[in-house]
Amino acid sequence: MKIDLHTHILPENWPNLRERYGYGGFLEIDHVAPCRARLIVDGRPFRDIEDNCWEPRVRTEQMDRDGVGVQVLSTVPVMFSYWSRPSDGHDLARLLNDHLAWVVATNPKRFVGLGTVPLQAPDLAVAELERCVSDLRLPGVQIGTHVNDWNLDQPELFPFFQRAEELGAAIFVHPWEMLAPERMKKYWLPWLIGMPTESAIAIASMIFGGVLEKLPKLRICFAHGGGSFAGVLGRLDHGFEARPDLVAVTNPFPPSKYLGRFYVDSLTHDPDLLRRLIELIGANRIALGSDYPFPLGETLPGEMIESLADLTTDQKEWLLFRSALEFLNRPLSAFL
Repeated sequence: MKIDLHTHILPENWPNLRERYGYGGFLEIDHVAPCRARLIVDGRPFRDIEDNCWEPRVRTEQMDRDGVGVQVLSTVPVMFSYWSRPSDGHDLARLLNDHLAWVVATNPKRFVGLGTVPLQAPDLAVAELERCVSDLRLPGVQIGTHVNDWNLDQPELFPFFQRAEELGAAIFVHPWEMLAPERMKKYWLPWLIGMPTESAIAIASMIFGGVLEKLPKLRICFAHGGGSFAGVLGRLDHGFEARPDLVAVTNPFPPSKYLGRFYVDSLTHDPDLLRRLIELIGANRIALGSDYPFPLGETLPGEMIESLADLTTDQKEWLLFRSALEFLNRPLSAFL
């Protein structure tokens, strides 16, 4: 069994959001050829995609080819649109979540969905989270690593995380709108350097801000192996001890105390880093994630995990499917 926790999906079509809301900045889709589309923002090309990004039949065919039993679907992060007006962000989230729930319903043994919420308006985000869990029967939602100028320790966001804990909802955190774009215009650096940094900031913020301390039952997972967090953990701990006046201002414990309290996916592109993550947080907190269907993902989901001869059968089972089941709070029988 392989459960791929990190895959993205879009509707085949959606309304013209500029016309719907009266201003730009939103993603559009232009079907430029059979089985191929171009994503556009304000007239500028953003990314070309193929029909495996929107067509469930193509996805299941490729899952069968790659030996993937279940995909966990979430929207493409550029659709978060946290900069939009709250009512518009809520409307867009509802459109995306209704589509996501429909895809899951077409094949519930192959697909699970993580919805999206208008996190720029935490009260509306809570309402949409409740709808995702109660009405749409989704196990949780995907959110970004920040909300405009807010890191994830922002006090306004705490009620959202608190409600997620109460509902038992899973939260998957994915980088978006990477920092310092003025310095990363070349070499695809926003995706190569910005994304790992975003994830590290998100984890550090939730630890230093006391969110994980106050919400010990919150199930939260960070994409891309937690980004660069593992590489800077020693520095974060040292900063906590060396400058408590600057670092230990909200939370009483250093970051290393929270190892094992959150999940990451396996998408490290580095066997040694994956081994290090297993040492730090345990195989039972790492779930297979491929970033399907995008080029920075793992082409054959789970290939690196399966190639590591030094891992035990038990560790591989946790990495390939058991951690995902635990994170999603779903029994294996739901997919058999």
